[in-house]
Amino acid sequence: MVGGKVEYSLGETKPKIGGDRVSGSAKLTSSFDLVEQMQFLFVRIVRARDLPLKTVNGISDPFVEIKIGNYKATTKYFETKPNLEWNKVFAFTRDRVQGTAMEITVRDKKLAINDNMIGKVTINFSDIPTCLPPDSPLASQWYKLEDKNGINVGRGELMLAIWFGTQADDVFPDAWHSDAAIVSGECLLNTRSKVYLSPRLWYLRVNIIQAQDLVPAGNRNRKPEVYVKAILGDVILRTKVSPDKNVNPKWNEDLMFVVAEPFGDPLILSVEDKLGKNMVECLGRCVIRLSQVDQRLLPVPAAPKWYNLEKIVLEDGRRKELNFFSKLNMRITLDGGYHVFDEYIHYVSDYRPTAKKLWTAMIGVLELGIISASSLQPMKLRDGRETTDAYCVAKYGPKWVKTRTIVDSFAPKWNEQYTWEVYDPFTVLTIGVFDDCHLHGGVVVGGGKDPSIGKVRIRLSTLSTDKIYTYSYPLLVLKPNGLKKMGEIQLAVRFTCSSFLKLFLAYTINPLFPKMHHIYPLSIYHLDSLRQQATRILCLRLSRSEPPLRREVVEYILDGGSQMWSLRKAKANFERLLATLKCFLDAWKWFDEIRRWKNPTVTILVISIYCIAVLKPDLILPTLILYCLQVGICRWRNRPRHPTHIDVKLSLAISTTADELDEEFDTFPSSRQSDVLRMRYDRLRSIAGRVVTVIGDFATKAERFHSLLNWQDPRITAVFLTSCLVGSFLLYYVNLKVFLIVGGFYWMRHPAFGNDILNAPQNFMSRLPTKADYML
Repeated sequence: MVGGKVEYSLGETKPKIGGDRVSGSAKLTSSFDLVEQMQFLFVRIVRARDLPLKTVNGISDPFVEIKIGNYKATTKYFETKPNLEWNKVFAFTRDRVQGTAMEITVRDKKLAINDNMIGKVTINFSDIPTCLPPDSPLASQWYKLEDKNGINVGRGELMLAIWFGTQADDVFPDAWHSDAAIVSGECLLNTRSKVYLSPRLWYLRVNIIQAQDLVPAGNRNRKPEVYVKAILGDVILRTKVSPDKNVNPKWNEDLMFVVAEPFGDPLILSVEDKLGKNMVECLGRCVIRLSQVDQRLLPVPAAPKWYNLEKIVLEDGRRKELNFFSKLNMRITLDGGYHVFDEYIHYVSDYRPTAKKLWTAMIGVLELGIISASSLQPMKLRDGRETTDAYCVAKYGPKWVKTRTIVDSFAPKWNEQYTWEVYDPFTVLTIGVFDDCHLHGGVVVGGGKDPSIGKVRIRLSTLSTDKIYTYSYPLLVLKPNGLKKMGEIQLAVRFTCSSFLKLFLAYTINPLFPKMHHIYPLSIYHLDSLRQQATRILCLRLSRSEPPLRREVVEYILDGGSQMWSLRKAKANFERLLATLKCFLDAWKWFDEIRRWKNPTVTILVISIYCIAVLKPDLILPTLILYCLQVGICRWRNRPRHPTHIDVKLSLAISTTADELDEEFDTFPSSRQSDVLRMRYDRLRSIAGRVVTVIGDFATKAERFHSLLNWQDPRITAVFLTSCLVGSFLLYYVNLKVFLIVGGFYWMRHPAFGNDILNAPQNFMSRLPTKADYML
C-alpha cells in the first residue's frame, strides 16, 4: 500500500540472480541464471548393513533420523533384515541450519522410545564439501555407527552422501525439503515440483451426408423425422432433423469432437426416429474405432464412405445384432492440420497444428524464473492460526510446470527456473499461484479445492529479445465482495531469439493459424463447444498424474468459464470500443473546427495543404508514410518498458457494484431467489434493448445506401440516377483536380458565405427509405 491506497501496478525489482561462482581462473555459471541461488544441505541416506539388532528374533524395524538444530527428519521403517536400503535424499535450507554439527541416528521402532537407538553418526558442518553443477554427483561412503558417548559400537555401518548444493542439483526436485517438514506420508508427493505435458489433441470431424434404405417401424405411411446422434465418451452431439422426411434422408452436417491420444473410446453413431411424446426409435447404429479413422494433415476433402447400420434387438433375453441393408454415408477424419484450442481465444500459448509434420521451425526460447512471493494473504486455518501453503503453476504450449509447495509461509521463496521452446511470438505465458489444501491426508480444507491466489499473463511479443525482465506482479483476485490484492510475486522472464530471420518470417509470411483454419474455418458455435471439450479432457488427464494437477487449477489457468455472462465485462468491452473509436471522433471534431474557421490561420494552412495534395497527388502517400515515421519516432521515448499485466481500471474491477459482482459469480443455473433474478432479468432486458436499438440504427444507415438503386422510393432512385448521369458528364469534361478544389473550398468556406445546418446530400440521405417499416 502507498498512503493507505492499494497499489495494483507493476514494480521493477533487482534480485540477486545469476548464480556465478569462481573456481581458480575459470568462471562457472549455473544454468539457473534467472533466479536467486539458494544453498541447501543435501543428505542422501543410501543403505545400512550389519546392524547390531537388539531384538531376540533378529527382526527389527530400523529407520534413520536426521537432526539438525530444530529440524528433524526420518526415513521409512521396514520389517526387514539387518541389511536394508532407503536411498532417500533430504534437503535443508542452509540459511535456517543452526548449530555446527548434525546427528544421523539409526533407531529401532520396536524398542522403547528412550532406548531405541542402534547407533549414530555425527558430522561437522566444516567437513561437508560443496558440489555445484557441472560437478558430478558426490559418491556415497560408509560411516561406522557410534553409541551415545561417541564410541564405536563395533558393528553396523551407514552409507551416506552429504554435501552443500543449490536448487540446480539433480536431486533437488525429488528430495524431502525442510520447508515441508510438517507434511508426512504420501502427502509429501504433493509438495514436489513437477513438469506435465498436455496430451496431443485432435479434431474429429464427422460429416453426416445421408442415409439410405432406412426401415422405420410402425405405420408405413408416416413420414419419419430422422436425425443422427453421435456419442464419444461422455460427449453427445446430434444433427438436426432431416428436411427429407423419407427413408433416404439427407443432412450434410458436421459434428465435431476433441479427442486425445491414445485413442480409447469408440465413436458410436445411431440413426433415430422421433415418434412423438418424447419417444424415439433407433433405426440402426454403427461403432467406429478411432484407430481406423484417416488422419487428414492437408486441406484436401476426404472421400465419403458408406457404413452399414446394425440394429440390436432382444431375443430370448439376449442382445442380438441384426444386419440389414440400411447404410449411412459419412466423411470421418481426424484433422491434424488444425490447432486445437485449449485456452481462451485471446490468450493462446501455442498456435501449432496437432500434426508434428506441419510444425514450423523454432524461433527462440522462453525462460521463466519464479523467484518468490511476498505479503500473501492467509488462506486457511491450521491449529487455530492463519496460514498459507503456496505453489505456482505456469503454462506455455503443451508444457505445464508446478513448483514445490512452501508450507506455512506468507513470503515463500521458490527460486525455480523453467524453459520452453517458442514457435510464435504472439503467444501468452500464464502463471497462477494457488494454496495447497491436500497436505494432511484425509484432512482436506477449503472444500477439497486449491483456491487461487492470483494470476499473471505475459505476452511474448511485448518482450525485447535477450533482455531479462525482473518485476513484481500484484496477485489480483476478483471475488463476490470486490477486487482483492492477495500479495505479490517476483518473476524473471527472458525471451531469447535463435534466428531473427525466422522471427521476421513469423511476423510477415507465416500465418498465425494453421492453413486449415483459413480454408475450412470453424464457426463460433463449434469453437465454443470444442474449447469446452478440450478443457474437460485436459482436466481429466492432468488430474490423473502423480501428483495430480487438479481440475480447479487447470480451469483457472485456461480461463474456464470466461464465456459466461458478465455485466462488468460487457461495460469494459464497450468502453474499449469507444476508446478505439475516439481517435476518429477527435479527428472529426478537429475537422469541424477547421471548417468553422475557429482558428483562421490553421484553416488557411489546411486549405493550402489540401490544394497541394489535389494538385500533386503523388505526394500524398509519401507524406503519410513520413508522418507515421515521425509519430513512431516521437513516441519511442514513451514506449512501454515493462511486460503487460492486468489493468484494474480497464477491466472495471474496482468500480463494479456488489450486485453486478454477485451476478457474475452466480452459479449456472442460478441459485438466487426469484425476486433477485427478476430484477437482474429486467436490467438485462433494459441493456439489451439499448443494444438492439443501436444495432437497428446501424442497419438503417446501411439499408439507406442499398435503397439508392432498388427503386423502393422511385423518386429518390430517379433523382440519384439523373445525378449520376450529370455527374459522369461533368467529371468527363471538367478536370478532376478542379472539381476537388472547388468542392473543398465549398466544404471549408467561411461562415460569412453561409454554413448550412443540413446540406443537400445529408438532406437527401436522411430521406432514403429503409426496411424498418417491415419490422413487426
